[in-house]
Amino acid sequence: MLDADFFRRWMTATAASVDREAERLTALDSPIGDADHGSNLQRGFKAVAAALEKEAPGTPGGVLTLAGRQLISTVGGASGPLYGTLLRRTGKALGDAAEVSAEQLAEALRTGVDAVMTLGGAAPGDKTMIDALVPAVDALGDSFAAARAAAEEGAVATTPLQARKGRASYLGERSIGHQDPGATSSALLVAALAEAADE
Repeated sequence: MLDADFFRRWMTATAASVDREAERLTALDSPIGDADHGSNLQRGFKAVAAALEKEAPGTPGGVLTLAGRQLISTVGGASGPLYGTLLRRTGKALGDAAEVSAEQLAEALRTGVDAVMTLGGAAPGDKTMIDALVPAVDALGDSFAAARAAAEEGAVATTPLQARKGRASYLGERSIGHQDPGATSSALLVAALAEAADE
């Protein structure tokens, strides 16, 4: 069973990973976006880590809801609302349980991903974070490691796609050949989940 401490480790591992990869995320964002994806998420997840140090919610749902709120209030552009919605809706779906199973997390995360799809109007194949998140949630039923691999594969698979949503979609065919930064950062989030499970 996964408790609040596990979810805090997940968010802290995500913050560390985003911090390490911020330059790469911004480099990916540079040709097809605003060249700020890495720095925006870095600021957001630093705020999440700081908030969790100050206030430690006692439930898995509480941890994710707090993290989502922080991201919405500190991250500019589309990333804040999208990531914030993902974590808040996942947290709300987990409810007030003190511990949740991996299956319950997978179900709650699917609710969060569905909310992101509704908010952004994106579907798999549109070259967005959804391309990493949907396969990850599908694979989460098998294991955390399978989810990490599926998210990474999904992110890499955005490279030959033409963007149909978000800022990159304005470029049309010129968006082809670039790995999507949102899918890449989503893969980091899922990798951090697997890392927290290994601890």
